[in-house]
Amino acid sequence: MATHEREITEPVDLCRPDGSLDPAAVGWSRVPLHRANLRGWGRTKRWEYWCVTTPSHLVALTVSDLDFLALNSVYLLEFGPSGREFECGAIVPLGRGVRLPDTVAGATGSADVVVGPARPPRGKVRVEIRDEDGGTRLRARAVTPAGLPLEVDLLVTHPEGHESLSVVVPWSRRRFQYTSKHTALPAAGRVRIGGDVLKFGEDGNSWAVLDHGRGRWPRTVDWNWGAASGRTDGHTVGLQFGGRWTVGTGSTENGLCVDGRLSKIGEELQWRWSTTDESAPWTVRTPSSDQVDLTFTPFHNRSTNTDAGLIANRTDQRFGHYSGRVRTDDGAEIAVDRLLGWAEDVHMRW
Repeated sequence: MATHEREITEPVDLCRPDGSLDPAAVGWSRVPLHRANLRGWGRTKRWEYWCVTTPSHLVALTVSDLDFLALNSVYLLEFGPSGREFECGAIVPLGRGVRLPDTVAGATGSADVVVGPARPPRGKVRVEIRDEDGGTRLRARAVTPAGLPLEVDLLVTHPEGHESLSVVVPWSRRRFQYTSKHTALPAAGRVRIGGDVLKFGEDGNSWAVLDHGRGRWPRTVDWNWGAASGRTDGHTVGLQFGGRWTVGTGSTENGLCVDGRLSKIGEELQWRWSTTDESAPWTVRTPSSDQVDLTFTPFHNRSTNTDAGLIANRTDQRFGHYSGRVRTDDGAEIAVDRLLGWAEDVHMRW
């Protein structure tokens, strides 16, 4: 199924000189081609979110600049009833010391991201995102609320020709978002928690997902986001799905990455989930075709609910497995069998 959206094939600036959205930037691309030349305040949001999964544990790093403050965090989850869960976060008033580049890591003109003290005390977080030959190095240090030192050292590789999904979502000339989503990237390394070491990549079954965001947002917004990576039906598959926040804009952030090739989905997906039963299955489907027909079965809910005046957030990020079928642009039907990932329901006032 060909999407109605315009495919961008040459580098382009996100904004005009006056800070408004450049109409030439509206569209999607298979590789990051946008330069997010945002300037000043005014509901401007920038973030990098990396999540690396294995069949038994995952780690996520976040660096975000939300205009009036920055939120940086490290999250670790071990699966299973007795699995451990740690989250270490730091709020930085006015975003002091947080500078995020205009382009995606690995793209032309990208810069390293480094935030936090080299040896962070409790309540502080150190996150480093650096380009290296063949990949992106993710490092982090923190002290958990229980007093355990937490260290992350992972290398995410970027296979030659591996495609991603970058798209501009236009609410108006003054409100718009550039998002670049990368799935099914191989990763390897380790996470040390206290005296224990969790290994990533030894079995070739560790996968990284990147959410790179730059834009100017409405005061209040709701969204769904789902992603998954792994091998299924003889293929390496990355799922990237979004919902609600793109409705009415003419753009979506929906796509399938199969063996490194992107199939862009131009229609809004139909999401169904329970807001009261966190273990209930979700369904994600393309309403006018059979391109996506999946059931997501969660096994863990990462829930946050905060109200700090200027910012209020309710997030239910459920980790679990996708099963069902998807179809690529060239007509290949892929059976999806317990592909590890997440689906989330978010309400944000910021």
